[in-house]
Amino acid sequence: MKITINNKTYEVIKNEKDAIDEEVLKEAITEYFENFDFIVGDWAYGKLRLKGFNDKSNKNFKPINDIKNVDNYIKKYCAYGCRYFILKVIEKN
Repeated sequence: MKITINNKTYEVIKNEKDAIDEEVLKEAITEYFENFDFIVGDWAYGKLRLKGFNDKSNKNFKPINDIKNVDNYIKKYCAYGCRYFILKVIEKN
C-alpha cells in the first residue's frame, strides 16, 4: 500500500492494528522528518508519536536511527500491544 502526505509518497511497511490516520499524519510530519528514510509512528494515550530512521546508505545516518533497530525500538519504547506503523519514503515530489 502507498500513501502520499505533504508531497512525499510512502510505502506502508507495517500498519499494526490499523494505526495510520492520514489526517493526523498530515499535521504531524514536519520538515524535521525530511532527511529520514523511514518514519515509525505509534499511538500512546491518544497521541501520535513519530520517530525517524535511516538506512546506512543515508548521509545523515546515525546508529541511534538505524532502521535495523526498529523492532528493538518498538519493544523498548512503545507501549505493549500499541497501534503502530512503519512508512518508507519511496518518492519525494
